[in-house]
Amino acid sequence: MKVLVNAGPWLTVPPAGYGGIENVVATLVPALRSRGVQVVLASVGSSTLEVDELISAYDDEQFSELQKPYNQVMGITHAHLARVVDELRGRDDIDLVHDHVEVVGPTVLSAFGGPPVLHTLHWDLHKHPAFYGAFPPSIAVNGVSESQIARAPEALRAASLGAVHLATPLADPLTGWDTRADQGEHLVVMGRICGLKGQHVAARICQKLGLPLVLAGPVSGRNTPAELDVVAQNPYHPLHSHPDVRYHLDQVARYLDGDLVRWVGAVGGPERDYLYASARAALFPIQWDEPGGTAVVEALALGVPPVGLRRGCLPEIIDHGRTGFLADTEAELAEWVLRVGEIDPEECRQEAFRRFSPSVMADRYLDLYEKVLSGR
Repeated sequence: MKVLVNAGPWLTVPPAGYGGIENVVATLVPALRSRGVQVVLASVGSSTLEVDELISAYDDEQFSELQKPYNQVMGITHAHLARVVDELRGRDDIDLVHDHVEVVGPTVLSAFGGPPVLHTLHWDLHKHPAFYGAFPPSIAVNGVSESQIARAPEALRAASLGAVHLATPLADPLTGWDTRADQGEHLVVMGRICGLKGQHVAARICQKLGLPLVLAGPVSGRNTPAELDVVAQNPYHPLHSHPDVRYHLDQVARYLDGDLVRWVGAVGGPERDYLYASARAALFPIQWDEPGGTAVVEALALGVPPVGLRRGCLPEIIDHGRTGFLADTEAELAEWVLRVGEIDPEECRQEAFRRFSPSVMADRYLDLYEKVLSGR
């Protein structure tokens, strides 16, 4: 089987730092190739993931362009998809397209009418009601959690082949992270700093309980406190009024004391994994119905008990009382934080190996590929 995996033009695969969809693709593709699938990756030219072929419309990442007005950037995704369609038009050996590009991907590919398409839904499905309410009937989709699909518009549910939970290379028992990190006293919230992730709730809880908390993740693409200061101190900076920047400055910064509650910016690679693996617990005070939960899966793989609010995909990933805790209120969340010592880290790791390894995700996608190729 030869599959064109469309990752989009925004970040390299794998990404150098934060990058949700690109990390998913970087996790899936090696597992597919180990099963004999040939992969043509549609990304930017500077992507370094080992694939059979790489095609691109842009040499470098286009993510920084997203901060510009829509009328200046609306052609970026379309230029990328035009390159994909041109590639598909010129060859007959692509069996299937696995698309990860929001809205523009299924729109262009359904109009083109080329090879069968599986479109993975990574995001909030209420953002584009007119589009998702009349989703192209020729495109098959999958979600990244059952709760995401359950909340989808009817047209999307009709096109859905089910859900495939996200995976992490950390859950590979052969090549995953060495989990013998000494456990520290800190708790951690890992991910983009934004109101949906609820970092202010975690900070408030830890300040009340006197527990050290590390917030790790970018703020609207600013990866360090110094970079964010440039934005914060200039009211004319184009990002000064960005929702994520305002959230950090107005709701999170008040809790940052450089000691008990710290924001360390974006971290990646071994530094990120060690910060995670050495934590007492990972907090997920999410303020929305999270569709995927990659950070939760990573915490489990590292033997770090996840403690979060009972929303979105979290009840599908966390087995309450065995691999973590789920709460319905902030007060209840604080109570469970004090009981994380009851969770066995090895049980968390084994759960990740069983359910969230790259091989498990690849096998599930191969099943969906076969369904798409057989006409669903």
